[in-house]
Amino acid sequence: MSVVIMIPARYDSTRFPGKPLSTFKGADGVSRTLIEHTWRAGNAVQEADAVYVATDDDRIAKTCRAFGAQIVMTSPECRNGTERCADALGNIAETPDIVVNLQGDAPLTPVWFLQNLIGALRRNPQLDAATPVLECDEATLARLRNDRSHGRVGGTTAVFDATKRALYFSKEVLPYGSGTTFHHVGVYAYRPAALSAYLSWPEGNLERSEGLEQLRFLENGRDMHCVEIESQGREFWEVNNPEDIPMVENMLEMMGE
Repeated sequence: MSVVIMIPARYDSTRFPGKPLSTFKGADGVSRTLIEHTWRAGNAVQEADAVYVATDDDRIAKTCRAFGAQIVMTSPECRNGTERCADALGNIAETPDIVVNLQGDAPLTPVWFLQNLIGALRRNPQLDAATPVLECDEATLARLRNDRSHGRVGGTTAVFDATKRALYFSKEVLPYGSGTTFHHVGVYAYRPAALSAYLSWPEGNLERSEGLEQLRFLENGRDMHCVEIESQGREFWEVNNPEDIPMVENMLEMMGE
Protein backbone atom coordinates (compact mmCIF):
# COMPACT_ATOMS: atom_id res chain seq x y z
CA MET A 1 0.00 0.00 0.00
CA SER A 2 1.35 3.39 -0.98
CA VAL A 3 1.73 5.96 1.80
CA VAL A 4 1.96 9.74 1.64
CA ILE A 5 2.77 11.92 4.65
CA MET A 6 1.11 15.34 4.62
CA ILE A 7 2.35 18.01 7.02
CA PRO A 8 -0.39 20.67 7.23
CA ALA A 9 0.95 24.08 8.21
CA ARG A 10 -0.83 27.40 8.63
CA TYR A 11 0.59 30.74 9.66
CA ASP A 12 -2.38 32.25 11.47
CA SER A 13 -2.47 30.12 14.60
CA THR A 14 -4.69 31.72 17.24
CA ARG A 15 -2.52 30.75 20.22
CA PHE A 16 0.86 31.04 18.47
CA PRO A 17 0.85 33.18 15.28
CA GLY A 18 3.62 32.21 12.87
CA LYS A 19 4.27 28.99 14.77
CA PRO A 20 5.60 26.90 11.82
CA LEU A 21 8.35 29.48 11.23
CA SER A 22 9.43 29.76 14.86
CA THR A 23 13.00 28.54 15.31
CA PHE A 24 14.79 26.48 17.91
CA LYS A 25 18.02 24.54 18.18
CA GLY A 26 18.53 20.85 17.74
CA ALA A 27 21.23 18.80 19.46
CA ASP A 28 23.71 19.86 16.74
CA GLY A 29 23.30 23.49 17.81
CA VAL A 30 21.73 24.50 14.50
CA SER A 31 18.56 26.59 14.64
CA ARG A 32 15.83 25.33 12.34
CA THR A 33 12.19 26.23 11.91
CA LEU A 34 9.54 24.13 13.58
CA ILE A 35 8.25 23.02 10.19
CA GLU A 36 11.73 21.83 9.12
CA HIS A 37 12.18 19.85 12.35
CA THR A 38 8.83 18.17 11.70
CA TRP A 39 9.63 17.56 8.01
CA ARG A 40 12.85 15.84 9.02
CA ALA A 41 10.86 13.59 11.38
CA GLY A 42 8.50 12.66 8.53
CA ASN A 43 11.36 11.86 6.17
CA ALA A 44 12.76 9.34 8.66
CA VAL A 45 9.76 7.06 7.94
CA GLN A 46 10.93 4.56 5.33
CA GLU A 47 7.37 3.38 4.68
CA ALA A 48 6.44 6.77 3.21
CA ASP A 49 6.57 7.12 -0.56
CA ALA A 50 6.47 10.92 -0.34
CA VAL A 51 6.39 13.71 2.24
CA TYR A 52 4.61 16.98 1.48
CA VAL A 53 4.09 20.22 3.36
CA ALA A 54 0.51 21.37 2.75
CA THR A 55 0.00 25.11 3.26
CA ASP A 56 -1.83 28.15 1.96
CA ASP A 57 0.89 30.57 3.08
CA ASP A 58 3.60 31.81 0.71
CA ARG A 59 6.02 32.50 3.59
CA ILE A 60 5.80 28.91 4.78
CA ALA A 61 6.05 27.60 1.21
CA LYS A 62 9.17 29.68 0.49
CA THR A 63 10.86 28.56 3.71
CA CYS A 64 10.07 24.90 3.04
CA ARG A 65 11.29 24.97 -0.55
CA ALA A 66 14.58 26.39 0.71
CA PHE A 67 15.30 23.26 2.76
CA GLY A 68 14.09 20.91 0.01
CA ALA A 69 10.49 20.06 0.93
CA GLN A 70 7.81 19.26 -1.62
CA ILE A 71 4.95 21.76 -1.30
CA VAL A 72 1.24 21.40 -1.99
CA MET A 73 -0.62 24.70 -1.95
CA THR A 74 -4.10 24.47 -0.45
CA SER A 75 -7.18 26.60 -0.03
CA PRO A 76 -7.10 29.31 2.67
CA GLU A 77 -10.59 28.12 3.61
CA CYS A 78 -9.25 24.94 5.26
CA ARG A 79 -10.22 25.11 8.93
CA ASN A 80 -7.95 22.38 10.28
CA GLY A 81 -5.22 19.93 9.33
CA THR A 82 -7.58 17.18 8.21
CA GLU A 83 -9.39 19.52 5.82
CA ARG A 84 -6.01 20.69 4.55
CA CYS A 85 -4.84 17.11 3.95
CA ALA A 86 -8.07 16.37 2.08
CA ASP A 87 -7.63 19.49 -0.04
CA ALA A 88 -3.97 18.67 -0.72
CA LEU A 89 -4.86 15.12 -1.78
CA GLY A 90 -6.68 16.54 -4.78
CA ASN A 91 -3.57 18.47 -5.84
CA ILE A 92 -1.04 15.64 -6.12
CA ALA A 93 -0.56 13.39 -9.14
CA GLU A 94 -1.56 10.03 -7.66
CA THR A 95 -3.95 9.03 -4.88
CA PRO A 96 -2.14 6.94 -2.24
CA ASP A 97 -3.70 4.08 -0.29
CA ILE A 98 -2.95 5.76 3.05
CA VAL A 99 -2.59 9.44 3.95
CA VAL A 100 -0.74 10.31 7.15
CA ASN A 101 -1.41 13.70 8.73
CA LEU A 102 1.73 14.64 10.64
CA GLN A 103 0.92 17.88 12.43
CA GLY A 104 3.43 20.62 11.74
CA ASP A 105 4.04 21.22 15.46
CA ALA A 106 5.18 17.68 16.30
CA PRO A 107 8.97 17.51 15.71
CA LEU A 108 9.45 15.01 18.54
CA THR A 109 7.32 12.33 16.85
CA PRO A 110 9.39 9.10 16.87
CA VAL A 111 9.50 7.10 13.67
CA TRP A 112 7.82 4.06 15.27
CA PHE A 113 4.77 6.12 16.18
CA LEU A 114 4.18 6.62 12.46
CA GLN A 115 5.22 3.10 11.51
CA ASN A 116 2.77 1.57 13.99
CA LEU A 117 -0.01 3.82 12.73
CA ILE A 118 0.63 2.89 9.10
CA GLY A 119 0.87 -0.77 10.07
CA ALA A 120 -2.54 -0.69 11.76
CA LEU A 121 -4.26 0.41 8.54
CA ARG A 122 -2.26 -2.00 6.42
CA ARG A 123 -3.24 -4.95 8.64
CA ASN A 124 -6.90 -4.06 9.00
CA PRO A 125 -8.72 -3.00 5.81
CA GLN A 126 -11.82 -2.21 7.89
CA LEU A 127 -10.18 0.78 9.55
CA ASP A 128 -10.89 4.14 7.94
CA ALA A 129 -8.91 6.34 10.32
CA ALA A 130 -6.47 5.81 13.19
CA THR A 131 -4.41 7.87 15.62
CA PRO A 132 -1.75 7.03 18.26
CA VAL A 133 -2.24 7.23 22.03
CA LEU A 134 0.50 7.07 24.64
CA GLU A 135 0.05 6.19 28.30
CA CYS A 136 1.10 9.21 30.33
CA ASP A 137 4.06 8.95 32.65
CA GLU A 138 4.16 11.17 35.73
CA ALA A 139 6.13 13.93 33.99
CA THR A 140 3.72 14.16 31.03
CA LEU A 141 0.69 14.09 33.29
CA ALA A 142 2.19 16.89 35.36
CA ARG A 143 2.74 18.99 32.19
CA LEU A 144 -0.85 18.45 31.11
CA ARG A 145 -2.17 19.49 34.51
CA ASN A 146 0.20 22.44 34.70
CA ASP A 147 -1.09 23.80 31.39
CA ARG A 148 -4.68 23.49 32.56
CA SER A 149 -3.97 25.12 35.93
CA HIS A 150 -2.42 28.10 34.11
CA GLY A 151 -5.29 28.39 31.64
CA ARG A 152 -3.18 27.23 28.67
CA VAL A 153 -4.49 24.93 25.97
CA GLY A 154 -1.88 22.19 25.94
CA GLY A 155 -1.85 18.51 25.07
CA THR A 156 -4.90 16.39 24.30
CA THR A 157 -6.09 13.27 26.10
CA ALA A 158 -8.10 10.34 24.74
CA VAL A 159 -10.47 7.73 26.15
CA PHE A 160 -11.36 4.58 24.21
CA ASP A 161 -13.20 1.29 24.61
CA ALA A 162 -11.90 -2.28 24.89
CA THR A 163 -11.54 -2.54 21.10
CA LYS A 164 -9.50 0.71 20.99
CA ARG A 165 -12.38 2.60 19.38
CA ALA A 166 -12.16 6.23 20.47
CA LEU A 167 -14.92 7.41 22.76
CA TYR A 168 -13.75 10.99 23.21
CA PHE A 169 -10.82 13.39 22.92
CA SER A 170 -10.42 16.47 25.09
CA LYS A 171 -8.14 19.33 26.05
CA GLU A 172 -9.11 18.50 29.61
CA VAL A 173 -7.22 15.80 31.48
CA LEU A 174 -9.36 12.65 31.18
CA PRO A 175 -10.44 10.56 32.93
CA TYR A 176 -11.16 12.46 36.12
CA GLY A 177 -9.50 10.98 39.21
CA SER A 178 -6.80 8.34 39.43
CA GLY A 179 -7.46 6.35 36.23
CA THR A 180 -4.83 5.90 33.54
CA THR A 181 -4.52 8.94 31.30
CA PHE A 182 -3.59 8.56 27.64
CA HIS A 183 -1.92 11.41 25.80
CA HIS A 184 -3.29 11.74 22.29
CA VAL A 185 -0.45 12.07 19.79
CA GLY A 186 -1.58 14.50 17.09
CA VAL A 187 -0.95 12.25 14.11
CA TYR A 188 -3.60 10.56 11.95
CA ALA A 189 -3.74 7.99 9.18
CA TYR A 190 -6.73 7.92 6.85
CA ARG A 191 -8.05 6.12 3.81
CA PRO A 192 -8.62 8.65 1.02
CA ALA A 193 -12.37 7.86 1.12
CA ALA A 194 -12.49 8.85 4.79
CA LEU A 195 -10.89 12.21 3.96
CA SER A 196 -13.44 12.81 1.21
CA ALA A 197 -16.28 12.00 3.60
CA TYR A 198 -14.82 14.33 6.23
CA LEU A 199 -15.10 17.31 3.88
CA SER A 200 -18.79 16.58 3.35
CA TRP A 201 -19.63 16.80 7.07
CA PRO A 202 -20.30 20.12 8.81
CA GLU A 203 -18.17 21.19 11.74
CA GLY A 204 -19.76 19.69 14.85
CA ASN A 205 -20.49 21.28 18.21
CA LEU A 206 -17.96 19.16 20.09
CA GLU A 207 -15.27 19.78 17.47
CA ARG A 208 -15.88 23.50 17.72
CA SER A 209 -15.97 23.50 21.52
CA GLU A 210 -12.78 21.47 22.01
CA GLY A 211 -10.97 22.74 18.93
CA LEU A 212 -10.20 19.12 17.99
CA GLU A 213 -10.67 18.11 14.36
CA GLN A 214 -10.88 14.36 15.03
CA LEU A 215 -14.14 14.78 16.92
CA ARG A 216 -15.89 15.33 13.60
CA PHE A 217 -15.49 11.60 12.92
CA LEU A 218 -17.12 10.68 16.23
CA GLU A 219 -19.91 13.23 15.85
CA ASN A 220 -20.81 11.65 12.50
CA GLY A 221 -20.86 8.09 13.83
CA ARG A 222 -17.55 7.09 12.28
CA ASP A 223 -14.83 5.22 14.14
CA MET A 224 -11.42 6.61 15.01
CA HIS A 225 -9.15 3.73 16.01
CA CYS A 226 -6.63 4.40 18.78
CA VAL A 227 -3.26 2.72 18.29
CA GLU A 228 -1.53 2.33 21.64
CA ILE A 229 2.18 2.98 21.32
CA GLU A 230 5.20 2.79 23.63
CA SER A 231 7.53 5.69 24.35
CA GLN A 232 10.63 3.44 24.46
CA GLY A 233 12.21 6.02 26.75
CA ARG A 234 11.54 8.92 24.35
CA GLU A 235 10.07 12.21 25.48
CA PHE A 236 7.10 13.43 23.46
CA TRP A 237 5.39 16.81 23.41
CA GLU A 238 3.87 19.06 20.76
CA VAL A 239 4.67 22.75 20.44
CA ASN A 240 1.34 24.21 21.53
CA ASN A 241 2.50 27.52 22.99
CA PRO A 242 5.65 29.70 22.83
CA GLU A 243 6.48 28.48 26.35
CA ASP A 244 6.98 24.96 24.95
CA ILE A 245 10.01 25.83 22.80
CA PRO A 246 12.70 25.73 25.54
CA MET A 247 11.31 22.40 26.74
CA VAL A 248 11.37 20.93 23.23
CA GLU A 249 14.93 22.20 22.72
CA ASN A 250 15.97 20.39 25.91
CA MET A 251 14.26 17.20 24.77
CA LEU A 252 16.00 17.33 21.36
CA GLU A 253 19.34 17.84 23.07
CA MET A 254 18.76 14.89 25.41
CA MET A 255 17.84 12.67 22.44
CA GLY A 256 20.78 13.85 20.36
CA GLU A 257 18.58 15.16 17.53
